[in-house]
Amino acid sequence: MLRLIFLLLFPFALSAQLKRFQFSENKMGAPFNLIFYHTDSLQANNMAKECFALVDSLNNIFSDYSATSEVGKLASMSLVKDQKVSDELFELILLSKNVWKRSGKTFDITIGALTQLWRKAKKVNRFPSNAEVKAAKDLTGFKNVTINESSGTISFKKTGIRFDFGGIVPGYAAQKVIDLLRSKNINIALADASGDIVMSNEPQGKNGWSIGITLPESENELWDKKLELKNCAVSTSGDVYRYTMHEGKKYSHIIDPRSGYGMTTQRNVTVITKFGTDADWLATACSILPIKKALKLAKKEHGVILIATLSGEKIVTYKSENFDKSFQKKQP
Repeated sequence: MLRLIFLLLFPFALSAQLKRFQFSENKMGAPFNLIFYHTDSLQANNMAKECFALVDSLNNIFSDYSATSEVGKLASMSLVKDQKVSDELFELILLSKNVWKRSGKTFDITIGALTQLWRKAKKVNRFPSNAEVKAAKDLTGFKNVTINESSGTISFKKTGIRFDFGGIVPGYAAQKVIDLLRSKNINIALADASGDIVMSNEPQGKNGWSIGITLPESENELWDKKLELKNCAVSTSGDVYRYTMHEGKKYSHIIDPRSGYGMTTQRNVTVITKFGTDADWLATACSILPIKKALKLAKKEHGVILIATLSGEKIVTYKSENFDKSFQKKQP
């Protein structure tokens, strides 16, 4: 999700000891940016390599683009029965099932068959038929997945069921990186997994990390207000970059599991939570839910939310009561 832009407005040297280090690599098919403060450049470089290696290891588990990832291998199996999976994959399957229920089934990692259908349709510039959408939709839902917690195994009740962790893994990965840095006593850091951002303490002399939010239907134009955040996560979901046009209607890359079709509403949703995993899935779910239900879900999940929609050429916003507290304060 490339809708959040962190603004590098901080001096390079925080003190005689700490310096800011910035690293960027292409991970999980998109830029992964990392900033943290350290006293030694060699150690900082080694730490960055360790962080990116962690991201690679997660990609090797969760990527649905790779036939050799753990998720890719599951998709290629003709029968998935009592299949032992890695601890990381099992953890996220359990969490996702819980979230599936809490979100009113709007966040669904079993949506992979629909994801593949729409990817292929976009590639060949052909809109799927109703029959194709229905067939793929029949392969979604946790009703088709059996989870055995005692053995750490899963089974699929049908052939062709696929996982798609794209709405939760970037935030999960960013959180894992920040947790790793904290374990190494690096406590001023920001991890940006293609727009899903997790951060720890604020840079010295600042009240927080300055984060910009893009406007609906705009790739580069930002709100005039910036977020100022620390020790939390923020994620924005929208249709600026990825959508399909059909008969004059824009279908977002965000698929509603209940209908099988991409969302047609023009909406940007920004969610701030304590942890990256929660911010990621909530932004997806709240892009699908009606606005009132999205606001209610964010509150129930202890997050704050800003929803920006287009009404003609006018931007209309809906937000949590306390969302404004996250905006950067004007300097006197």
